[in-house]
Amino acid sequence: MSTVNGTAASDILSQYQIDSQTKAKNSNLGKSDFMELMIAQLKNQNPLEPKNNGDFLAQLAQFSSLEGIQKLSSSVDDVAGQFRSTQALSASAMVGRTVLAPSPTGILSADGQLSGVVNVPSTTSGLRVSIVNSAGERVRQLDLGTSQAGQKTFTWDGRNANGDVMPMGRYGIVAEGSYPSGTEQLSTLVSANVDSVSLGNAGSITLNLAGMGSIALSDVQQIN
Repeated sequence: MSTVNGTAASDILSQYQIDSQTKAKNSNLGKSDFMELMIAQLKNQNPLEPKNNGDFLAQLAQFSSLEGIQKLSSSVDDVAGQFRSTQALSASAMVGRTVLAPSPTGILSADGQLSGVVNVPSTTSGLRVSIVNSAGERVRQLDLGTSQAGQKTFTWDGRNANGDVMPMGRYGIVAEGSYPSGTEQLSTLVSANVDSVSLGNAGSITLNLAGMGSIALSDVQQIN
């Protein structure tokens, strides 16, 4: 993969253009190739059973149809390439910004906060978010009370239950909702900074988040 930062966004288009040109050179069968094959066929045909005009017309019709399909395929590839280029350039503009993406962990940053969103499938009488350290110990519980169905935001101020400031780093996030049937664990989205963007060979785009690894561009729920 190649990494793209804010100043190297223009390199993305060149990458796609080179890939497209290489594929075209390796896969296209042009008119000259067809003519060479037809001449070879004429030279090597059985003189006792020569090809008639109908056979050659049928071959010409097949070639014409194939050529039309190839042109259509080339046009579709061009449109797809342009779309991927636009998508990649848009993704590169996200470097340095904050995104909201699915994750059971978050990073307590230098500003002393960790924020995110809980997906609440239906109204709960008691929504709570537990912050867990690397040893699996709960350092803080955020009681968010009754919550309607939808997305509920939360922010941890980086302090434990005693008010002590916790060290920066990765923390687990466990969200739970109280329902008549019992307690259910809920999914969370976490805010994270985009450090860089990576482009895959097949045109896939991956965002590299600060301290949280990589996610697909399609997983991003919100850009701030």
